Amino acid sequence: AKQWLREKGLAKVAKLDDRENAQGSVSAVVDGQVGAIVQLKSETDFSAKADDFTSLVQDLAELVVAKGVDAVDELSDEIDTLKIAKKENIEVGTVVRFEAADGNLLDSYLHLQDGRGVNAVLVELAGGTKELAHDITAHVAFAKPAHLTRDEVPAADVERERQALLDITKAEGKPEQAWPKIVEGRLNAWFKDRVLLEQGFVRDDKTTITQLLGDATLVRFAQVFIGG
Repeated sequence: AKQWLREKGLAKVAKLDDRENAQGSVSAVVDGQVGAIVQLKSETDFSAKADDFTSLVQDLAELVVAKGVDAVDELSDEIDTLKIAKKENIEVGTVVRFEAADGNLLDSYLHLQDGRGVNAVLVELAGGTKELAHDITAHVAFAKPAHLTRDEVPAADVERERQALLDITKAEGKPEQAWPKIVEGRLNAWFKDRVLLEQGFVRDDKTTITQLLGDATLVRFAQVFIGG
């Protein structure tokens, strides 16, 4: 009887799969040299901040740390149970797993809102301190950079922005000989908004993240936030 009720419930919630699920919760877990972020998506923040929802996100993140990204499938029955209970389109969203190289540091940051994780960051650092790693995770959480370096920004995006800035500069009536310098200056500001290493540190914007790192190297970072 329980199985029949479960199948009936799943048949009903299958119809919800096309509904938008931009809400949810995220969790970040670090255990030694391995760290993970898992996002569980929902339709409403009301469901996402419930204890059964947030505890499942935590379980998923711990499982990914222990066994790998595909391990989220092991809790598919629990996710289905949540779908039936909440009557919402609930599914796993972004899953990130870092396994740090020997000697490197991993650090995480999780911003909570009404008891649920809404902004999770994971950072791998070579040659730095735990305090430095934590400063950078907190910065990423606030600044939301899209890329680590300029080289990671898609060339098509750069050219599109360069053309838009040139059009703006022309429309402003600037002298033609000044266009290249003006456009490059504005493009540098555009990069600064998007590239982590070029951003001003959140607690001292006169110091860039590159300067803050000193001799340390920021190997990689990941960020997952609700609504993004």
